[in-house]
Amino acid sequence: MDLNELIKLIKENNHNADEELIKKAYELAKSAHKGQKRISGEEFLEHPVGVAAILAKQKADTATIVAAILHDVLEDTPVKLEQIKKEFGQEIAALVEGVTKIDKFEFEKREEYKAENYRKILLASAKDIRVMLIKISDRLHNMRTLKYLRPDKQKRIAEETLHVYAPIAYKLGMGIVKGELEDLSLRFIEPKVYQYLKARISEKRQEREKKTQQIIEMVHDELEKSGIKTEIQGRAKFFYSIYMKMKKEKISFDDIYDLIALRIVTKTIPECYKAIDIVHAKWDTLPHRVKDYIKEPKPNGYQSLHTTVKGPFNKLLEIQVRTDKMHDYAEEGIAAHWKYKGKERDKKFEQKISWIKQLLDWRRKSKDAKDILEDLSFDLFADEIVVFTPKGDPISLPEQSTPIDFSFEVHTNLGLQCSKCKVNGKNEPLDHPLESGDVVDIITQKNAKPSRQWLSFVKSSLARAKIRQALGLPPDKPRKELGPDEERQFVLVDQIEIIGKKSPIKLSKCCFPKPGDKIIGFYTKDKKITVHKNTCANVRSLENARKADLKWKKLEDKYEKELIIVAHDKPGFIRQVLNEITSANIIIKSIHTRNSKGHIVLEIKMNSPNELKNKDLLKKVRRFKETLDVRMER
Repeated sequence: MDLNELIKLIKENNHNADEELIKKAYELAKSAHKGQKRISGEEFLEHPVGVAAILAKQKADTATIVAAILHDVLEDTPVKLEQIKKEFGQEIAALVEGVTKIDKFEFEKREEYKAENYRKILLASAKDIRVMLIKISDRLHNMRTLKYLRPDKQKRIAEETLHVYAPIAYKLGMGIVKGELEDLSLRFIEPKVYQYLKARISEKRQEREKKTQQIIEMVHDELEKSGIKTEIQGRAKFFYSIYMKMKKEKISFDDIYDLIALRIVTKTIPECYKAIDIVHAKWDTLPHRVKDYIKEPKPNGYQSLHTTVKGPFNKLLEIQVRTDKMHDYAEEGIAAHWKYKGKERDKKFEQKISWIKQLLDWRRKSKDAKDILEDLSFDLFADEIVVFTPKGDPISLPEQSTPIDFSFEVHTNLGLQCSKCKVNGKNEPLDHPLESGDVVDIITQKNAKPSRQWLSFVKSSLARAKIRQALGLPPDKPRKELGPDEERQFVLVDQIEIIGKKSPIKLSKCCFPKPGDKIIGFYTKDKKITVHKNTCANVRSLENARKADLKWKKLEDKYEKELIIVAHDKPGFIRQVLNEITSANIIIKSIHTRNSKGHIVLEIKMNSPNELKNKDLLKKVRRFKETLDVRMER
């Protein structure tokens, strides 16, 4: 693709793009990469231009396009970061530097491969989520030309793409990109499977497309009679999704590919529900396959109504119904937040993704790659399923959850008295792995009790905590060397000034003093100081000779508070809370969770003591259905 073709593509998708700045970037990249060739034999410039083209189709802003064009110059050419800052500004330089950082990590342990890859991408993207979008587009373009590498490299890169980049694309809502990354990975990881599917799909395409078009016309006519104007299209199935479904359900290609999938795109949400009612009235419905992701969006923001019916030609018909805005997000994900009304970027874009940036920034100095995946049950990578009660209420659970997890999620007593279960009307063992769309019915007995064996297979932190509590077992040990209370002590100890001789200090666990409390310290046998409240009963038994004089240091900002939220542990909840807080322009200094107790503790900084009240933030957090209690301390 030459410069004129690229500019044309960019302007088609973003008429406010800065054409001159893009041309300037193109010329610098062309000069810097002069003489460099890719393994395919083509000019190296084709790669950065190809990445820019992928982002242009996602309606990216000028800064992202320019950074994509320049993303390899720091690594492969004499161009320095200072030159990019001088010629293109700090914003673009930071994006280029962020993408460059991602490629500099080496992995020592194979078992940390996945976690470390997540970590390096996330940390490099902490300041600006656009870094991640550029890197995913970079990987997509490289995958399209992977055939020129030797087989061992092909497989290694394909595995990394499948296990790292495709999941990130999915969690950012980039459905089309995720599908292509998975298909390209399958081509090199399982070449025989890929070629088999390619041949079978090609063989059946003509017959399938004819029947699909006939069904589209039938559905269109029914909706038009009711005054609903829609766009209806056949939904292509990606090779990898077909392959995984064949493996998971142990069925043949014909059984899966025989199923026809349609997408109905409307203008409004009421039309979505009206359209699906019309479909259900015309054809028999598979009740356990009806899902409402409009009222209950997926953690990555995806929204649609899903249903499966027994359609014409004796075919199963999968239908998705969504508005045009939901469709844009389902196709493009986070990139769909760019709008072009006077300015290139939606003013709300940064606000909508600020929760991601906050979480990433807090974890930047973590030494353990797995912290990002494990600490906070990090929402960006929380795999979930949605199952249903017999009444049709949706319940979100971690992937591979069991009926026991389900029972505790519905109600504690249901879990404690659970004895048997039915899944989709069939008796199943209590450790049966659930799948999205399953209908779960729990059978209870008054004298039933939790079994210790349940702890070996439950997946949700809520179920694990309730089972341990019922069995009289201590809570699960924290994954980190320091527990949440100890981490909190660490912060408070820094605020205590010792008058006289310096010594290591720690807060007592018997009275747990807070800033503002009257405190007193006592030397221990190992010359450390424990800090108590003046009113603590244990103080009376300590010798005055061991007393240490202490006082609280003056805080730099007297409007720092601790916000404690007690809630059900559900995927997406932390994201919702952070969105509300960052949208109110309140600074979050730190966050940690106590999953076994359902606590989220946020250290926040306000401009005035009444800021939370004035912005109704506590009320907003209380309105979330997962919230059990909200309180502010300190």
